[in-house]
Amino acid sequence: MSGNWIKVCAADAIDEEDVMRFDHGGRTFAIYRSPEDDYFATDGLCTHEQVHLADGLVMDNIIECPKHNGRFDYRTGEAKGAPVCINLKTYPVKLENGTVFIAV
Repeated sequence: MSGNWIKVCAADAIDEEDVMRFDHGGRTFAIYRSPEDDYFATDGLCTHEQVHLADGLVMDNIIECPKHNGRFDYRTGEAKGAPVCINLKTYPVKLENGTVFIAV
């Protein structure tokens, strides 16, 4: 990780317990807001079928892929069972003055 901080969005642009797609530099990221108002970032495509995770369901710190219901813990990127078996890459997130940034 180079530590290059990229501006994503205003913190309030992501609803509580939701996910937002963010494209930058030819890559897709998924940005999450937890029920505790913490923010997290992962690669934005499912490791099983390369489907956009931002189209999936978020509940209890889990993102569920919209295609085959693969589940990941978005805080750690951990794959939580079939059909996914490869973890998501995660990225550091910081908030500054109500703005979300990720390090890529």
